[in-house]
Parts: sequence; C-alpha cells; structure tokens
Amino acid sequence: MSLAAATLVALAMTAAPKPPPALARAVERCTAALVAKHGEPERDRAARGAAQAAAFWRPSDGDAKAFEALCVEQFRARGSDLDQTFKRFEASFEALDGNGLEIARTLSSFAQLDVGPMQPVDGLLAAYDPSAHVVDDLFDGKIAFAALLNFPLTTLDERLRQGEGWSRRQWAEARLANRFARRVPAAVNREIAKAGADADLYIADYNVYVHHLVDDRGARPFPKGKRLLSHWNLRDELKAQYADPQGLARQRAIAKVMERIVTQTIPAAVVNDPTVDWNPWTNAVRPAPAEEIEDGAKPRAKVDGAREADQRYARILANFRAQRAADPYSPSAPTLIARKFELERELPEARVVAMLEEVLGAPEIKRIAALIEARLGRKLEPFDIWYPGFKPRSRQSEAELDAMTRQRYPTPAAFAKDLPNVLQRLGFAPEKAAWLAERIAVDPARGSGHAMGAARRGDQAHLRTRVGPDGMDYKGFNIAVHELGHNVEQTFSLYGVDSTLLQGVPNTAFTEAIAFVFQARDLEVLGLPGPGAEEQRLRAVSDLWDAYEIAGVALVDLGIWKWMYAHPQATPPQLREATLGIARDVWNRWYAPVLGARDVPLLAIYSHIVSNVLYIPDYPVGRLISAQIEDHLASLPKGATLGSEVERMTTVGAVSPDLWMKKATGSPVSATPLVRAAARALDAMPAQGATGSR
Repeated sequence: MSLAAATLVALAMTAAPKPPPALARAVERCTAALVAKHGEPERDRAARGAAQAAAFWRPSDGDAKAFEALCVEQFRARGSDLDQTFKRFEASFEALDGNGLEIARTLSSFAQLDVGPMQPVDGLLAAYDPSAHVVDDLFDGKIAFAALLNFPLTTLDERLRQGEGWSRRQWAEARLANRFARRVPAAVNREIAKAGADADLYIADYNVYVHHLVDDRGARPFPKGKRLLSHWNLRDELKAQYADPQGLARQRAIAKVMERIVTQTIPAAVVNDPTVDWNPWTNAVRPAPAEEIEDGAKPRAKVDGAREADQRYARILANFRAQRAADPYSPSAPTLIARKFELERELPEARVVAMLEEVLGAPEIKRIAALIEARLGRKLEPFDIWYPGFKPRSRQSEAELDAMTRQRYPTPAAFAKDLPNVLQRLGFAPEKAAWLAERIAVDPARGSGHAMGAARRGDQAHLRTRVGPDGMDYKGFNIAVHELGHNVEQTFSLYGVDSTLLQGVPNTAFTEAIAFVFQARDLEVLGLPGPGAEEQRLRAVSDLWDAYEIAGVALVDLGIWKWMYAHPQATPPQLREATLGIARDVWNRWYAPVLGARDVPLLAIYSHIVSNVLYIPDYPVGRLISAQIEDHLASLPKGATLGSEVERMTTVGAVSPDLWMKKATGSPVSATPLVRAAARALDAMPAQGATGSR
C-alpha cells in the first residue's frame, strides 16, 4: 500500500478530520523516517500510525516538528520492542482503570449505600469523576499518541467482518487503540458524570409510601410500613399481587401511581413522605392521621397538592445535554445513539431494532396473552405486561418466600457469608465457589440493588442489595441473585482472560444475560425443587413474555433520544409530552392489539430511562442472549455443570458479540431461540394448562 493510500485508510477508519497541511506533510516525513529506521516491511504500519496520531493532534500538543520527534521516538517495530510496549500498556491500564474505579466506588458509596441519612455532600462526592481528566491527561502526556502510533484503530465494520480471524493479541490491540478513538475534554466528561450522578440520586430516593394510597372510600389497600422505590419496587409489588385473590385492586392502584409518575401529575408532596395520604385516581392529597404515619415522621397541618413539575424530564434532558457536548469529539460516532450501538454494543442499531420487532411481532405473543387471560379469568389490563405467573415462584406465596429469605438473610453480611453455598447450589464446584466468594463483597443498597465489577486483579466485585430492617425479602433476594450473576461474570472475565485489555464481555447485554441465567435459578438456591418438564415449558413462555414487555420499553428509550437529538433546545414540559406520545405510539402498535387498551403511557415508567442513558436496549438483547445460553445449557451432556460453562463462556472476553456467542453457544446473536423455545412450550402444553391457578 502506498503512503498516500495508507494515510487515507487510517483517516477514513476514524472518520477524523484531515490534519492541517503542515501536519499532513509531517505524517509523510514521519513515515519516511520510520521506514529508513525500521525497514520497508514497517511502511504500512508507520503510515497508519502516524496518520492516526495526526488526526488527534492539537496545536497545544506542539508544532509539526514536535509531532515528528514523537513519532520517531515512540514508534516500535514488530518484535520484542513492540511486545514489551504492549505489555507496558496492559499493566498500566489495569492499574489506572482499576484504581480509578475503586476511588469512584468509594466516593459514590455514601449516596448509593444504605449507611445512614444522606448528607448534602454525598451528591457532590457521587458527582465527582476521578477519571474525567484521564483521557486529557493521556493525550497531554503523549501516552495516547504512543498507543495510536503503534496499534491500529478499527471500525465496527472491520471488527465484524474480520474479527473472527483475528488472534487474541490482535483483539487486545484493537481494544487498546480504540480507547483513544475519541478525545473528549475533561470538562465535558465531568458534566456527563455530574448529570448522571444527579439522575441516580433522584431515582435512588424516589419512594412512594403505598400505605398512604387511599381510594374514594378512604380505604387503604396496602399495609403500614411498605415503602416502594420507583419503578423497580412498584413493579415487583404489582407482580407479587397476582398470588393474592384480592390483589387486583392493589395492582390497579400501583398502575395509576406509575401513570402519575410518567405524566408528572404526581403531587410532589407524596414522594418519599409518609405524612401524606393520596388518592391517585382523583389526585387529592391530605395530611395523614398521626396513627397512620411511619418512620417517626411528624404529622402535617396541611399539604400542598402541586404536581412534581417535570423533575423527571429535567434530569433526562440534563443527561442529553451533557452527552451531546461530547459529540464533536467523536467523529466516528457523532451521537450518543451511535456510540451506544456502534462503539459500546457493537451491534448496529438497525439490527437491534429488527430483533426487538421480531419479538414484539411474534405470533406466540397472542397465544401467551390468551393463556394469561384464561388463567386470570378476566380481560387483560395494561399492567398485565408484568404478569409473572408462569415462573415457578408463583407456586409459593410471597409471604412464604419472604419468611424464608428473611430468616436466612437478616443482613447483607449473612448473604455474603452464605455466598459459597449459594454458588455451589448454582452448580459451581466447592473450591471455585469459595474462590468466587472471596472476590465478591456484599453492600447494603439504598436503591433496589446493582452490581459493580472490579477492573484490577486483587480488587473485589461489589454486590449491592436492598435489605430491610426485618431482613432480605424475596424480591430483594431475587434481585441479589441477578446481581450475583453480574459479579460472577465480572470476576471470571477479569481474572480468566489472557489479557486484561480484553477483560469483560462484548457489551452490557451479555452480562445481563448471565445475570438472567442466575436469576432464573433463585428457587433452587433456596433449596426448593428445580423445574420439571412442565415448569421448564412455563419458563420458556415467561421468558418470551418478559422480553415482549422490555422490548417495547427499549424502543421508547431509543425514541426519546432520537426526539431529543431532533429537538436539542426542548424544555422539560416539551420532552414530557414527546415522551408520552412516543410511549403511546409504541403501545398502540405492539401492545394494544394484544392487551386491548390504547394510548397507555406505562412503557415510559422505567427508572433507567432517567438515570442510565440508553441502557434499556441491553435488557431485551440480554434476554435473547440468555435464551441462547439456556438453549445451549439444555443440550449439554450429563455431568456438565452451569458453573463450568459460565466460566468457559465468560473467559472469552471482550471480542465482538457474534464471535463471543459463536464461541459460547455455536451461533451468532439471534431472537430465534427465544421465540422457538416459547413456541415449542406452547405446543406441548396440555389443554388444561390454560386454566391453571394463578
């Protein structure tokens, strides 16, 4: 390849602007000098590396002469020198990433963990991002340019077309170089972190005391002391009510609360306050009687019924504006949407949308809806998108499961102590279970729970779970098992990969898939019988119904971001109305034909729409991947274990999604196994299965 051609290829790969003429000539001089120094076989690498570095060089980095000197000094020819340079980067970035993550975890812990009342400084600490200056510093210190000079930047198309034939070293080099495909200023990264932290705080403390929901007769459908986080606990409480013959009224009340949150007609006074009674149908508020008030709060003399004033949408817009400020510094993916799909997920947006629509439009969905309707003995209502009755847990009452988990896990420390046993019940050998448990810490979460992996060998992954004063209820346990799946993946994919530059999995959907596999076995962890043939069929039906629900939420999340990019000057009220329109449109296309009602806004209730930018699509894609993994696990020979297979899969590392899936299960990412499993299950169900108990 000629020098000019190599330069054009390198610039085209990053979609970077052409350097000024003086620097373009410097690239040619650099290439000539490097060829003279290292020989003709290094010409293509030298041309590509110099062009890559020039694409990100700024006047503040020095003049053309300084650029040429850096090229000559830092470029290494293939062989031992390049190998040693690669190893230096590998060790250094493990230390840099790992210690930076530990600092951020500590600073945010006061806001995220249940360690006492929130202090004003907690929000400031959580908003501080110790990595905000790292990219700037690595470029200013010329470290980034040394990486760009020696290792190739690659496009998504290259990784998808050629990656299957790459060696592990080539994949690690690609991950190393692509750290520097963008040069986002520290000030921009700092604002992204602040907007995200503010949204996290808003969601983490957004509770509704449902004992204070009253109907037109003044009746209280919920017991005293129940405080539910939006939207996770509200949704889980709604699911739990299917096991109660009197639960329908409570479900309708929760659905109305969700609607009020989404439309922002919820009175601000009822959020996280046990002193206010609220009728969500009329939206009337009044001071709660002293004897009904929880948490030692004092009675009110009066209550202001003013609505929340679009705080939800203000935080979504703050995230959008912070992320949009990074767009000019990402020429190859100039919107957050592009960065999420092309750089993070490495699955093109159109392909993800097509897979979601394959789920949403599957003919099996209407068959499942008819089955649910027969089981419930009533017409379906919009909240039945959360129907959980196909899961084995529906055979035990919520109270029985709560009693079991609360007795076993009165504190987070009790759950941590039992981790080796939990992991053995999930199919890990005793020594491997002990090894994993040593590398996973359990923390008390303010919110519903989450997992935070380590990025440095020697550090621990952290499992955050919500444990009430009377112990871990079943919903909390179910979430904790899900988060444990994340932690196991995070631990294996850090300690088990051959290069820490490949630590992790291809994208978030893959770690969600592993978490779903764990979560589906929560009853077995409790020592309850594993699923028989009928229960396995029910689980396949449940998996498709769950994917159906979250696929629509993903389309709403994506639609909101597309709308914000088309209307960058929007106000919170305008975003609210747009969001409601998007949610209703998605509902009317994919859900109204199945559930009957039209113009329902419930798909916009997910908290991650507010606090985790464009994260939701990872959930349904994770469901698809989980179904493929389950299909693979079902085909294993006798004697094979979940533990050994999860370890094998998760040590593949951060290669492209389809390559990871082929190595794990033999096939690329697809919606077909999920839909096919549900179809087989429905075909095999006896006629009387449609009238089974709730």
